[in-house]
Amino acid sequence: MAKTRSELREKIMIILYQWEIFKKTQENVMTIDEIIDNNMEIENDFVKDVVYGVVTHQVEIDELANKYMTDWSIDRLDKTGSAILRMGVFELKYTDTPDVVVINEAVELAKKYSDDNVRKIINAVLDKIIKE
Repeated sequence: MAKTRSELREKIMIILYQWEIFKKTQENVMTIDEIIDNNMEIENDFVKDVVYGVVTHQVEIDELANKYMTDWSIDRLDKTGSAILRMGVFELKYTDTPDVVVINEAVELAKKYSDDNVRKIINAVLDKIIKE
């Protein structure tokens, strides 16, 4: 059965989270393709586009997110929160997904997987980016 975009974004968050973990380890590092394959029953272009986009543009995404954080940085967020924020920034800057959808999806994921402070940071940063 086909997954909704919300379900796919949850998978993307998990993939980006796992990528961050595997990047930090020295042994048995998985490729991004292996992580995607382990998390997806069937191939999905949306998932690949967003994951590869975040990985490719991570430096710019992090710089933009950090620009709108006071006394924080994306690296200080928990890995789940940073995965959600990176995905949201990527979708705002590099896709034609409506801004309100991007923010709503990111906030809903943050409600489910992060604490309230991280949710507020994600919401504020994405809101400031769309007003830029």
